Amino acid sequence: MSRFFFSRKLPWLIIFLGGVILGFILFFSGKRVIQYTSTNTYCKSCHVHPHATNSWKLSTHYNNSSGVVVHCTECHLPPDGILHITEKARMGVRDIYGKLFKDISKINWEEKSDLAYAVNFTYKESCIHCHQNLFPLSLSKEGDEAHLYYNQMSDQLRCINCHLYVGHYSENIIHAKNVAFGKSIEEKEIYTTPAVIESFENFTEYVPGSYVKFEMIAIPEGSFVIGSPEKELYRKPDEGPQRKVFINRFFMGKFEVTWDEYIAFYNQTASEGRQTSNINSSSEENKTDAITGATPPYGPPDQGWGMGSRPAITMTHHAAEVYCQWLSIVTGKKYRLPTETEWEYACRAGTDRANFFNENPRHFSNKNLVNRIIRSGKSNVNAYVLYAGNSLGKTIEPTEMEPNPFGLVNMLGNVSEFCSDWYASDAYSQITKDSLTFFKGPESGTEHVVRGGSFRSEARGIRSAARNYTRTDAWLLTDPQMPKSIWWYSDCNWVGFRVICEYDQIIKLNKSEQ
Repeated sequence: MSRFFFSRKLPWLIIFLGGVILGFILFFSGKRVIQYTSTNTYCKSCHVHPHATNSWKLSTHYNNSSGVVVHCTECHLPPDGILHITEKARMGVRDIYGKLFKDISKINWEEKSDLAYAVNFTYKESCIHCHQNLFPLSLSKEGDEAHLYYNQMSDQLRCINCHLYVGHYSENIIHAKNVAFGKSIEEKEIYTTPAVIESFENFTEYVPGSYVKFEMIAIPEGSFVIGSPEKELYRKPDEGPQRKVFINRFFMGKFEVTWDEYIAFYNQTASEGRQTSNINSSSEENKTDAITGATPPYGPPDQGWGMGSRPAITMTHHAAEVYCQWLSIVTGKKYRLPTETEWEYACRAGTDRANFFNENPRHFSNKNLVNRIIRSGKSNVNAYVLYAGNSLGKTIEPTEMEPNPFGLVNMLGNVSEFCSDWYASDAYSQITKDSLTFFKGPESGTEHVVRGGSFRSEARGIRSAARNYTRTDAWLLTDPQMPKSIWWYSDCNWVGFRVICEYDQIIKLNKSEQ
């Protein structure tokens, strides 16, 4: 009986023992596979980022006083556990697909290093796994305040928000006050007098005390219908109701305010490193001194893309308004930010379609693969607008794009632009017969209107009626200063501004001087 029982159970026993043995083999071999595929050498076999290894070896995660080397997977995968395995599998499939089917010579590695991409490939849990004490004795006062702020905002912040280049060094990044900002400008002819306006036509403005000049376009008076029709593709509710608005004539900057122009303002008004004269004096020079300008920014505000004639970015709405006040004083004219109605009128330039170059946004949507293939190289958008589909993830010099019918360049791309109005989702419903001319929007609010697309906008944002607004708290989330800067955004690199000059104000001044 026992022999029969044993013979009946033997096959199952063999299967069980075989399963146990196979399990051990799979476990240990699987562990060896995971270990092998987590080595730096294996990572480099698929990752063909041209300077990933070099920048890693120059970083504090490789070259530091402790001698501890942080390896690829210690940052780019969660710590050990189920999430480690699942993320490893997900990223492995992605990497293998890219290695086999993508043309690596066409990958924009600089754009891939941006925070918007990097947050998808680093893990806060991994940072904290190594950096368990956020308040070591060696931490500076500024670092102590920053980490305290991080603890208070840990549900919104990740370590990489502030320490983006700790694992891959970048020579363009300064994680401190950029006291050298604006001091390496090439010396050129210094202008002593501003432009004289005698008629309503395009002119070139000269900024006294600097080598800066810029073009202003005469925008004729007229009327237009603000907002978008209900059937317009990608329309949002805050783009209506449509209203007919009358606009007085004005001058508008042909281009967005450039770094050269903004640095001229910074050098003459910066609140640190300049001598201040008697502000009670009535001279124009001392009126300028009465304006307190920006403090030095943290790091390179141009993101390392270059300055010169590229649009100035990362300054706050407040900074843009102070710039206009300064420009008004040094030129003797009335400069300011455009109202929302003036901006859309200038952008449309007599057109009434979704955009002034009259192309269906479907045809250049960088989310629509079929249209991208069919319309490749045939789209008007590439001549007029720098947006997500053609920008390579950064701004360009303005002369690379064609102007709209009024002669204004980059009204729908490169960078979005501040308007003077407070934002309200129902602003257009407040336009009445008494406010058809020079409608300024709500009398108060918490955020300001932002108009026009940028280098990171998709097709839905490349429309004349598209509206946006500042997000002050979010755009200052990682500012390490206490209190937050009123001059520089730490988390917004896609908004700039252009200026308006009031012609009727010039006429009044000229008459009063006669």
